[in-house]
Amino acid sequence: MGEQLLVIDEGTSSTRAMLVDADGACGAMAQRNLTTLYPRPGWVEQDAEEIWRLTLAAARDAVGDKADRIAAIGITNQRETIVFSDRMTGAALAPAIVWQDRRTADACAALRDAGHEPLVQSSTGLLLDPYFSATKIAWALDHWPQLRAAGDRLCLGTIESWLVYQLTGGLHVTDATNASRTQLMDLSGGWDDTLCALFGVPRNALPDIIDCAGPIGFTLPEHFGYSIPITGLAGDQQAAAIGQACFDPGDTKATYGTGAFILTHAGATPPVSAHRLLSTIAWQLGGERAYALEGSLFVAGQMVHWLRDDLALIAASDDCAALARSVADSGGVHIIPAFAGLGAPHWRPDARGAILGLTLGTGRAHLVRAALEAVANQSAELQRAFAADGVIWSCLRIDGGMAGNDFLAQDLADVLGIAVDRPANVESSAIGAAMLASVGAGLHSTLRSAASAMRQPDANFQAALAPAARSARLAAWDRSIAAIIGGSSWVNPVHDHLS
Repeated sequence: MGEQLLVIDEGTSSTRAMLVDADGACGAMAQRNLTTLYPRPGWVEQDAEEIWRLTLAAARDAVGDKADRIAAIGITNQRETIVFSDRMTGAALAPAIVWQDRRTADACAALRDAGHEPLVQSSTGLLLDPYFSATKIAWALDHWPQLRAAGDRLCLGTIESWLVYQLTGGLHVTDATNASRTQLMDLSGGWDDTLCALFGVPRNALPDIIDCAGPIGFTLPEHFGYSIPITGLAGDQQAAAIGQACFDPGDTKATYGTGAFILTHAGATPPVSAHRLLSTIAWQLGGERAYALEGSLFVAGQMVHWLRDDLALIAASDDCAALARSVADSGGVHIIPAFAGLGAPHWRPDARGAILGLTLGTGRAHLVRAALEAVANQSAELQRAFAADGVIWSCLRIDGGMAGNDFLAQDLADVLGIAVDRPANVESSAIGAAMLASVGAGLHSTLRSAASAMRQPDANFQAALAPAARSARLAAWDRSIAAIIGGSSWVNPVHDHLS
């Protein structure tokens, strides 16, 4: 057996492959940028065939001539994005609808108005929102006739399911973490017939639900010159929580990538939120499930890309920290990054982004600082919602592309009022996928033993903002949010609870 793990990390903006050693050190890495299409306002699509083609190219580049050294493959992926394919040919039948897509906002509102949200939330732990896969599938079946015409040949699956199908030449499976994000699976069971009927999704088009680690399948020899076992699968946020060693109730991680996703481990019982957070599966091993409570923000690192690519306020993403530090504060400016609506705890797909508090004294440094502060402010909203559900963060473990920004890391500590830990390798999703693959391949007996070998701490940021200043900043943010969504921000009572 080889000594390295091949991790495929298929994100929203790029697909990457890297080799990971037994101690968590990352070796060869290759990346391909993905094309994202916006055919109408609120619509977000990708080409599933391009995803597969570029993923294979990146994996081949990372492996090179070392395929015989690869012990196993772990895959982690953007969640909720849905792929429609032909069971017989393996070809994509339509564009992949991306997790950010909002085309089903009206359909979700109609389902809520009809009184279906309590059933959906009690079964799946999720709220009715275009974010999840079920209404995307329903819309596609209604609007793309080729999907209905495919009949029993139709395959539905999230990205990891699509990649496994292509790598193995026809295995149609999904791991429990990704299945839990479709809004079609009962948190304590499997695909739910009542939910499939509610959304009009054919049960026979869905993949089999499997563990996150184990002997899943083998790649076709033609892909790498060897048949390599696939032994680990998880959605990117669950993989990051594993990579951050969030194994005990209360352990909390935040991934700051395209969006921002915060998960707190909740143990062996599905958590119930009264404050519009999500219950989800943290992992499934040996048929046993662990659960997490989650809050999701739709925009985080994407806002930095917006500053760079669309507003040309910065030349490179790395410029943000220095610019933000060049001013004492944001000058009263708040950027509300509701480019695709507001996620938790508001769940307002109709909300739109705004810049508030502009004066003639506002400069680009204030705007850049306001953009970074918006990420921390939204994280604080989630902290308050978690606290209202009885879940207190003792510290926060951060990762993702934005986690390397020291200004953001310190700002998070300040506005949250807790310590923020950052691992030496902020690619926690990839490390988590490697941990799962190592357990699935028998290289480690448990996730804890894998984590002790692969996760290395790096930096710790301590809160330095006075409590009164923190409260004033959060109150100002709440007023700005209320100005966008109308009325009073619902989190004000939670803010009072924490003050």
